[in-house]
Amino acid sequence: MGYRGMVAEQAKARELRATGMTLLDIANELGVSKSSASLWVRDVEFTPGPRRRGRKRGPNVLEQRKLAEIDELLEEGRRRIGELSEREFLVTGVALYACEGAKRDGCLKFANSDPEMMAFFAAWLRHFFDIDESRLRARIYLHEGLDLDAAISFWSRAMGIPPAQFGRPYRAKPDPSIRTVKHPMGCGYLNYSCSYTHRAIMGLVAALLSSSSLNPGWRNW
Repeated sequence: MGYRGMVAEQAKARELRATGMTLLDIANELGVSKSSASLWVRDVEFTPGPRRRGRKRGPNVLEQRKLAEIDELLEEGRRRIGELSEREFLVTGVALYACEGAKRDGCLKFANSDPEMMAFFAAWLRHFFDIDESRLRARIYLHEGLDLDAAISFWSRAMGIPPAQFGRPYRAKPDPSIRTVKHPMGCGYLNYSCSYTHRAIMGLVAALLSSSSLNPGWRNW
């Protein structure tokens, strides 16, 4: 599955938008980011549906300005990024691993709660390295009380890894003193036990972080 995948979610998002559902409600319903929902439904004609129970009023002027600014900047972002070249795709994946990947030698590990991030990285890994699909493993960090089967199915589609290759999940006990917001689908983990692949990626990370285009003065900070 490429990082442009999640076809079922895109189709559902378009269906919901056609009924008049807001971008925020669509994102919450599908467990995706609002920017993803916006991208998927941008050409769907929108007529606001009936207000949901409990909503007293629509957005005020400041909220409307914020939403308009967000939509404008999302479109500007898509215009500025455009289609990634082969080299840009490579460098972007390296930067992601430099931020979110495990650095200990021997095993590649990447984790994030954003399904698009995980889908992008999985596509990047398959594109630039000779991956043995049978050795890919996944795991989920999910709060107790949330639907584990739904989460496994969700992350399986996002990363293109069969449910049978998911390890035992980590079920966290909710702790209101730490956080009150829970990701409905939890956090996804991708593991690939291959020293060669991990070292190759770390070589790319080292090259990126030591690039001659960086400001050489930072080493004196």
